Amino acid sequence: MSGSHPMRKPTEDPEAKTRLRTLERLEAACRTRGRRLTRQRRAVLRALFAAGGALTAYELLERLRVADGRSTPAGVYRALEFWMTAGVVHRLESTRSFILCEHPEAPHPGQLLICRECGQVLETEDKGVEAAANRLGERLGFELDRHPVELTGVCRPCRAHGRSAEPGRLPDI
Repeated sequence: MSGSHPMRKPTEDPEAKTRLRTLERLEAACRTRGRRLTRQRRAVLRALFAAGGALTAYELLERLRVADGRSTPAGVYRALEFWMTAGVVHRLESTRSFILCEHPEAPHPGQLLICRECGQVLETEDKGVEAAANRLGERLGFELDRHPVELTGVCRPCRAHGRSAEPGRLPDI
């Protein structure tokens, strides 16, 4: 077949190696914080990792039940809470979904840019946004304990395909 590549074993595939290292880094971040990795916690993390994007708890549950029919909504929510507390997963309030943190090594405030069209989520950290949030909290007499900021719009690839932002519309994910 022209243009095809020979099948590679996962250990020979550079992308698979990178994904495996990332997953191992996420699990290591958990262990360094003294957190226990149960079967359910590991399964939820691996399912989110395999998805490569945001999933709701019930989408996660569906994926987990394919491999293990014993998974329950309560178990998935407990595992997600565990991973959020460990700083490895973010909850997207606007879509009620969950996504892996791109920088789990240390707690950090961040901003999540969510495409209304394709559901892509980009995680970034802009110190100016963090400082503005802190100033706003101080000015209004709030002591902020969480700084997640979700910004919605339309990503570059979707705009290139003629899609544009419709204010108030949530992503189709």
